[in-house]
Amino acid sequence: MSIGGNIDSVQNRINGACMRVGRDASEVTLLCVSKTKPLSALQEAYKAGARVFAENKVQELTAKMPEMPEDIEWHLIGHLQTNKVKYIVGKVALIHSVDSLHLAEEINKQAEKAGCVQPVLIEINVAGEESKFGTSDLEANTELIRNVSELPNLKLMGLMTIAPYVEDPEENRIYFRQLREFLYSDPVRGYFPEKPVLSMGMTGDFEIAVEEGATHVRVGTGIFGERDYGKL
Repeated sequence: MSIGGNIDSVQNRINGACMRVGRDASEVTLLCVSKTKPLSALQEAYKAGARVFAENKVQELTAKMPEMPEDIEWHLIGHLQTNKVKYIVGKVALIHSVDSLHLAEEINKQAEKAGCVQPVLIEINVAGEESKFGTSDLEANTELIRNVSELPNLKLMGLMTIAPYVEDPEENRIYFRQLREFLYSDPVRGYFPEKPVLSMGMTGDFEIAVEEGATHVRVGTGIFGERDYGKL
């Protein structure tokens, strides 16, 4: 199937998941995760109607951004090092991976220099996997959210998680549900906008994530095919 056909298929599956739980499909944004993919693949997705793209690495994002149309909304979803913050602040719609106060303070500092307010998400390691960034400690996450909310050049939009890789996507339902419940719990809920962002769900489990309240799903392989990491 073509990239355009894949996008249509993923969107139809998002629509179906929304119907199953009585949600409006317009509440869910599909992020086309284009890491390791050539510009030709992004251009094909763009021609098929995609306007929201996500990258994992700052270097790849900043290389692709000027080569693509200006009406694209870019997201950074991978781990962000503090020394790379200055290259993307004010240029991306959303940084999904704020996992420490140290990183948040650097984003705030660079956003102040750039004269902008940068929207961000707090990355929560719901499953407590050692290989993932963030923590599953609710008290620590609540403190991080509170501290980040006080930084004047950041706009705290919601939460993100990367669920474990599993054969059966149903196994991740508990983690998506826990993230949603944490977002809407007291006192956490008060730190976010009226319609907060829940960035969760990837190629293997995005339908379950949508059923559990995801507002942004990050799909790469399901749109562009398997990645060639030898090109990195």
